[in-house]
Amino acid sequence: MNEALTLPSPAKLNRMLHITGRIEAGPQRGYHRLQTLFQFLDIGDTLSFRPRDDGELRLSPQISGVNEQDNLILRAARKLQEESGTRLGADILLDKRLPLGGGLGGGSSNAATTLLALDHLWDLGYSRQHLADLGLALGADVPVFLLGRAAWAEGVGEQLTPVELDTPFFLVVHPGVSVSTPAIFQAPQLTRHSPPITMARALQRGASSWRNDCEATVCALYPQVAEAREWLSGFAPTLLTGTGACLFARFDSADQAAWVKQQIDHDWQAFVARGVNVSPLHAALGCRH
Repeated sequence: MNEALTLPSPAKLNRMLHITGRIEAGPQRGYHRLQTLFQFLDIGDTLSFRPRDDGELRLSPQISGVNEQDNLILRAARKLQEESGTRLGADILLDKRLPLGGGLGGGSSNAATTLLALDHLWDLGYSRQHLADLGLALGADVPVFLLGRAAWAEGVGEQLTPVELDTPFFLVVHPGVSVSTPAIFQAPQLTRHSPPITMARALQRGASSWRNDCEATVCALYPQVAEAREWLSGFAPTLLTGTGACLFARFDSADQAAWVKQQIDHDWQAFVARGVNVSPLHAALGCRH
């Protein structure tokens, strides 16, 4: 019981995001139908796990402003305990770097890393698809992190088709505000009826045509995001990821992105990262086998 496992919990970007309507029936009734392109970043949080034989789940440090009942790391671990019937637990150490409410998928990524790590440490042997099915109950973005490939996504974001996207460098800017995803999806002015597009058409048209249907609403409700978007778009085409608050701009080199980062004279969090098509989490797990 002394084995420990440390794994990355990477960020994601929505390279584009369309809202094509709402689901009218079934367990996801009322949720919005999406079409999006997910891509991972080579940066994120880090989680360390050590199994316990008493069934206890202990996370440190706690995430400020997140109740234990809402913490996706602990919810994922409990769900795996319930699914498997295991009597094992875990000590979990979180090195949190990604901002909350940033649209980078940090909580969903944490949940996915937890499911994969504890499946290994508890010797459960579940397939990644089975874990993805479990993860969907925790959040619509969890499956893409569990399956580990850049993907075209439909439904609520869980119907995934692997894709190969370009892998540029991005400057990601967080303007210091946490955006409420429910508030954005409940906003009356949100664009909800974009015409559906095929994956082939989206990829053929390319990044210059991609947009995020949430962007106008987020900028209207959060002036800090609008200010950061205006500033960053002065250097390169800029998009919101998810429901925000993070914005990203594409650059051909890390040096170009770093130079723009140096021009920031606001109290914003910013970092340079590269887009990758295989999740760093899965790359790390692959190195173990």
